[in-house]
Amino acid sequence: MRYINLNRLFMLALMCLKHFIQMKKINIVIIILITFITLQAQEKLILPELGDRVSGAVSIAEENIIGKEFLKQIYFQAPLISDPLIQEYTELLTYKLSEYSEVQNRIFTVLIIDDSTLNAFAAPGGIIGVNGGLFLNADNEAQFASVMAHELAHLSQRHFARNILNAKDRSLASTLTMISSIALAVISNNPNAMIVGPAMLQTQNLRYSRLFEKEADRVGFSNLIRAGYNPKSMGEMFTNMNNLRRLSGEAPPEFLLTHPLSSSRINDAFNAAEGFAEEGTKLNSLEYSFIKSRLEVFYEKIPIQSVREFKARLNENKSIENIYGLALAHSKNNKHKESEKLINILLEEYPTNLFLNTSKVEILTKSKKYESALSLVNKFLEISPRNYPLSVAKSKLLLQMERYYESEEIIRDLLIIRNEDPQLWLLLSEIERSSKNIVGYHQSRAEYFLLLGQNEEALAQLEFASKLTKNNFQVSEKIMDRIISIKKAIAKSRGF
Repeated sequence: MRYINLNRLFMLALMCLKHFIQMKKINIVIIILITFITLQAQEKLILPELGDRVSGAVSIAEENIIGKEFLKQIYFQAPLISDPLIQEYTELLTYKLSEYSEVQNRIFTVLIIDDSTLNAFAAPGGIIGVNGGLFLNADNEAQFASVMAHELAHLSQRHFARNILNAKDRSLASTLTMISSIALAVISNNPNAMIVGPAMLQTQNLRYSRLFEKEADRVGFSNLIRAGYNPKSMGEMFTNMNNLRRLSGEAPPEFLLTHPLSSSRINDAFNAAEGFAEEGTKLNSLEYSFIKSRLEVFYEKIPIQSVREFKARLNENKSIENIYGLALAHSKNNKHKESEKLINILLEEYPTNLFLNTSKVEILTKSKKYESALSLVNKFLEISPRNYPLSVAKSKLLLQMERYYESEEIIRDLLIIRNEDPQLWLLLSEIERSSKNIVGYHQSRAEYFLLLGQNEEALAQLEFASKLTKNNFQVSEKIMDRIISIKKAIAKSRGF
């Protein structure tokens, strides 16, 4: 009897699939899979002597590898919302909730998907994805947090790996097929998939059993309570989803396809809340209210309709979110005076709120009041140095003012911490193009394409840059080193 290491076979299958899909040799892929399954039927797979059975099925290292490939496809194919205010809010909330969770490795990549339908997902490697539509369909921060706590529970309970373990326990061939489908879902460039990551990977491997969903509810609810949120929020969010399902008819939101919602889950959530007091628990925040209004304006295809909508709401309820929404709606319609007046009303009540002040910087920049915007952003960056939304707002402001060097320095400073943020690399390339730094433009574009998993495109950018730096030895050598490393990565991915 021969013994074989599942980890090595997993990596071999992943590399072969990636190479042959890139070469469009699908028939060869099928042959490999059949051969792979046949060989495995004759082998005895060894689980680690030390450690749990889940890690024996899929190790943490393997989950991270899957996550990295998955992330590249998300960046490449999924439309993302590039909004530092929403991004920072979601990241901070995720990390806050994780402190009360059982997640061991609290390093996350948070993605805000540009889709107005309700959806959220957690993928291997600490990837948390949120559709813009989740904000629109959660009435308050507590309801939104209940979904995030549920997704974190999927990670902490390692449901992805346990799915594979359960399949392996039932059938070896089923396990190998599942592992193959992971690779196919992660690597495939199927244009008919809604989003290769969320749609295909969730459908194939993140659609959990009722038992796992209930476990994520239970663990997520416990974490939500420890984080200080209203105990009824999870049941209320389930009710919102149930209502949405009724309205959707035969095409329910993707979230409900991958997270089946039964009446028992709704009842269990409300029953669990009965033992906890609501008094003193957190229900909402200013920032969450502002984000809901911000996204409503963002998703409105007819800008003037946002003005009409928020004016109508203000006539009924002069709430801060309605004032904020109307301010953004006016700005989108180039009614800068009206927009500034409304944002100032809010700042009279909340003068130090960073979300509002960043929004005012954006409004002033759009109205070309550059000096006023610069004075305001500098004031709050002194209070909150390196604040992500403020820093990006200042960089974009300086770009408009044609102060390219200063604009570029801000983004480079942010990249020290957020080096794997493709949106920052893209913004940097735009700044460099505006400043006529063509070599820098191609270098930044290369880094952007690398994060998208487009190694060939990155290589082309660097080779073009290399031709422009023949008289600059230091820059030329740096570019050549990067070219060599990318070529090695390409060769490795092809199994050479």
